[in-house]
Formats: sequence, C-alpha cells, structure tokens
Amino acid sequence: MADPVSSVAYAIEAALRALHGDLGLLLTTMGSVVAIIGVIIINYQQLVARYPQGGGAAAAAGEAFGEEWAFIPIGALIVDFVLTIAISASAGSSAVIAYLPALAAWRIPLAVGLVILVAGITWFGHLGRTLFAVLTMLFIAVGVVVIIAAFTTGAHATDTVASHPPHTPVLAVALAFPVAMALATGVEAPSSAIAQLGQLDDRGRRRFGRITLWLTLGVVGGLTLGLTAAAVHLGVGVPASDSTQLADLAQVATAPAVYALFQGATALLLLSAASSSFQAGPGLLKALARGDDIAGGQTGILPRMLGRTNTHHTPYWGVVVFAVISVSVTVAAGGQDQRLVLFYAVAVFISFLTGLVSMAHFSWQEGARQWLVLNLFGAVVVAFTLVINLARGEPVVSLVASVLIAGLLFGMWVRAGRPRGIAHAVVEAEAVES
Repeated sequence: MADPVSSVAYAIEAALRALHGDLGLLLTTMGSVVAIIGVIIINYQQLVARYPQGGGAAAAAGEAFGEEWAFIPIGALIVDFVLTIAISASAGSSAVIAYLPALAAWRIPLAVGLVILVAGITWFGHLGRTLFAVLTMLFIAVGVVVIIAAFTTGAHATDTVASHPPHTPVLAVALAFPVAMALATGVEAPSSAIAQLGQLDDRGRRRFGRITLWLTLGVVGGLTLGLTAAAVHLGVGVPASDSTQLADLAQVATAPAVYALFQGATALLLLSAASSSFQAGPGLLKALARGDDIAGGQTGILPRMLGRTNTHHTPYWGVVVFAVISVSVTVAAGGQDQRLVLFYAVAVFISFLTGLVSMAHFSWQEGARQWLVLNLFGAVVVAFTLVINLARGEPVVSLVASVLIAGLLFGMWVRAGRPRGIAHAVVEAEAVES
C-alpha cells in the first residue's frame, strides 16, 4: 500500500496547482479522483477473480490478444517503476526541505541521496520491505492525527498563495483531475502482489486480493479526502517554493512536535514507495532474464546478469539499472516532484487502459453485459485522463518511453524464438523466494 498512499503527499497539491490555487474546487476535484479510482478498483476485482495467481494487466492482455500484447503493460510498468522511485525521492526531499528550509540549495543531491539510500536498503530483500511496511502504517496514523487536529484548531493559513483558474468551474475540474490521477498509481498492485501468497489456494488469493483492493480505496480515499477537506477548511493554498501543501497544513494545524513527526513520516512513506518499485522493477527484469528450463532449453529474453541474485534474493544488477535511470530522471527534474506528476500519471494509465480493454474483451466473449459496461466505462475514463495529460505536451515522453521499451522487448522476444510465458512475467517477478 506504500505506493498509492504515498501519492497523497503530492497529488492534492498537483490538483491545486492545476486549479491555479482555487481551493473552492479542490474538494470536488479530489472527490472525482477518488470516485474514478473506485471505478478502476471495481474492474480490477474482476481481474483478480480471473487471475488469482497474479499477473495483472500483462496476463490479461496476453490471454485476450496474444502474448506479444503483454509487452505494452510491461513497458509501461517499467517506466512507472522508474518514475515512482524518482518522484518519491524528490517528494521525500521536498518534505525534508519544508521542515529544514536551509537545505533547499541541496535539493538535487538530497533527492539523489535518497534514491541511493533506498537502493541500498533494498539490497537486503525482505528485511527492507518489512521496514518500509511499518513506516507506511506510521504515516497513516500521523495523517489521521493531522486531519483531526485541523478541524479542532482555531488557526488559519496566512502565507499561502491562492488565485482562481481562468476557466469555468466544470472545465477547471475536468482539466485538473487528470493531473491528480497520479493518486491512482499503485492501486492495481494487489492484482499482481497476490502472487506472493503461495501459502493460499486460488480461492484464498482471490479473497485476499479483493479485500486489499477495497482497503486500498478506503485508506487512500479517506486520507485524500480528509487532508483535502482540512486544507480547504484552514485555507492552505499553493505553497511557497521551499515547502509543500501538506507541510503547510500540518504546521498550521498541529503543534511543532507533531509537525516534525508528520514531515518525518511523510519522507519515510515516500521512501517506502520507492522501495516497492526497487523490489518490483528489478524483479520484473529478473523474470525476463535468460535462463534454462528443466528440459535444457532457453527461456527469457534479457541478459542473464539481470537474473542474478544475492543471498537476500535481490536481483542486484536490476537494482543498479533502476538506480542509475532513476537518478538520471531525478536530476533532469531538478529534484522537483511536481514536475514529474504529469509524466507519472501517463505511465500507469497505459497499463490500466490495457487491462480494462482486455477485460472488456473477455466480458464481450462471455456475454457478461454488466461487466462489459463497467469495463468500457472504466476504459473511457482512463483514456480521457491519458488524452488530457498527453495534450499538455511534455508527458508524451512517458508514452514514447513506454512504447520504445515495449518495442525493444518485443524485438528481443522475436529474436529469442518467441518463448512462451512472457505474459506471466509479472507473476514471476512477484513470487517470493525463500
């Protein structure tokens, strides 16, 4: 849950910036975002039911349209993992700088250092994963404290920037919510992560996956709407360059000690999200790496070195690859998380769209009309979000990168003789070694 929960740290602010600081429309915008995430989760309930052993959009696309189509969500996932690491480290540095403004001049080195720190902790496999899971729970608890405090304090923000969008309210919300859909990143994780639950049968994994999807919606939606309502209540608008909206909110609403704890929990939560991608990304490369099957034949398409692991079962060369690329993206963005939000929303929604279209295909084949309507509605909403974000120009880079990676992997797959099992690479990536 670290990935979607961490998005709360910057998605609300991203929406407010897209609204040009109009707090009056912020709660409507974030409410629309949470409702759309609910639509996506309803569709992923169907996907979990169909693939109880995991696999997500890649498995669905491979079965629906042929194994080669699985490369589209796989390419998008790789881009998404890189961006998750980069934006989480950048947002983590923003949380630290908001509390210690003197570090503002060191934003880029700080963000790069956080990427390297998480990569190092990831080296220790499940130990690092457990640590970051605890930190996610800490943020949720402190976030609830901030929300309660916001509605019991008599304080009010006085130094934040507020203005009004140059559009009608309906159009302003329609243009702003796709930016805030970065909040949806990670909500699909249970559809793949259930592959880790080898101790359960298919029925147990279906149940666990579905419950986790709804819990994700409840936690992420509750925190998002609670913090948004608190910001509107206290008049916390667009922050200064060396702060964040959530930092301003916590500072206004709580005592100095709680404010410090909230900033620390926020930074650590963001590192948790980066850790989840440092686990999943290299794991996916490992699943795609060349190897030998029990019959002596070759499997996989990527260099064998990407499949090598240390004593903690961590594919260390994959960690190095993601660390190098993520550091490059972080530096290119100047360590500014708000610069990366649009790129982020595009990558994950390519995977969402592939999964929803695949499920619509199955619903059509099986005559499940109610599911077909839900699948198509979800696909239209996701497509609209993609189009609006791509229309802003720069986010096209995420689309191009996803397509190029998918095309490169497809070419390698063809040259390797089209080995079977590519569509289930995400399942192998999530499988836990012991």
